[in-house]
Amino acid sequence: MGARRLPLVAALLTAGAVVVSGCGTETAPRSHASLPAAPVPEATGSASQAVPAATVIAPRKTLRLGAKGKAVTWMQERLRELGYRPGKPDGRYGGTTLAAVWAFQKVNGIRPTSTIAKRTWAALEAPKSPKVLVGNGKPTRAEVNLTKQIMVLYVDGQVKLITHVSSGSGVPYCETATWQGKKQRFCGSATTPTGNFKTTWRASGWHKSYLGQLYNPIFFNGGIAFHGALSVPLYPASHGCVRMPMNVSVELPGLLGKGVPVHVKGRFQRS
Repeated sequence: MGARRLPLVAALLTAGAVVVSGCGTETAPRSHASLPAAPVPEATGSASQAVPAATVIAPRKTLRLGAKGKAVTWMQERLRELGYRPGKPDGRYGGTTLAAVWAFQKVNGIRPTSTIAKRTWAALEAPKSPKVLVGNGKPTRAEVNLTKQIMVLYVDGQVKLITHVSSGSGVPYCETATWQGKKQRFCGSATTPTGNFKTTWRASGWHKSYLGQLYNPIFFNGGIAFHGALSVPLYPASHGCVRMPMNVSVELPGLLGKGVPVHVKGRFQRS
């Protein structure tokens, strides 16, 4: 929180508001405290894995959201092969596939768009690896790039998953909600703090917090978590959590255990 926001926080405190950071509860409820930790591999290895050279020929057919057919299936299968999560390769270009396309375009320096044209096809033929944020990081870790609004999960030094995300908006907020049996007012800065953290507790399915509903949240910094959301726009829009597409939040708990390092770096620049 910047120096300019300190007077605002002081005023809110004197007004009886609860100043919070993030979008979930600060501590785990008892029902989740005993969840077993998923194993964290001890092996060491390279921080990133270069995409192996191969002859890949893309369909090169211009696709727009709503398109159907073999070219869409090819794109979905290729994205999955590269670590993205476009959903089932069913030949239908919908919202789930679009989120994976955005992530891929951002990693490859292409302005995110729903239209698949020459630059995106060329990148699918010869893709770039995501930028490594922590060169000496643990082989298994999550890296959140706030500048590009992506999250990369490494497992045993290999890129396991890359997804589009939406982090804290940075816009101060005050909201009134009924929490723990009484009506309370919550205020905060809606920021996703940078730094080095570790995953802590989690919940399965929809989890109600004082700022809304989180799907399959995995907390890593107090009340800040990775979680699925029905809205994951191209700009930071959350109260501080890291939103991700619903299909990714379904898969992530099986890949990201407890006590795994989470590195949050960068800063989003609004155009």
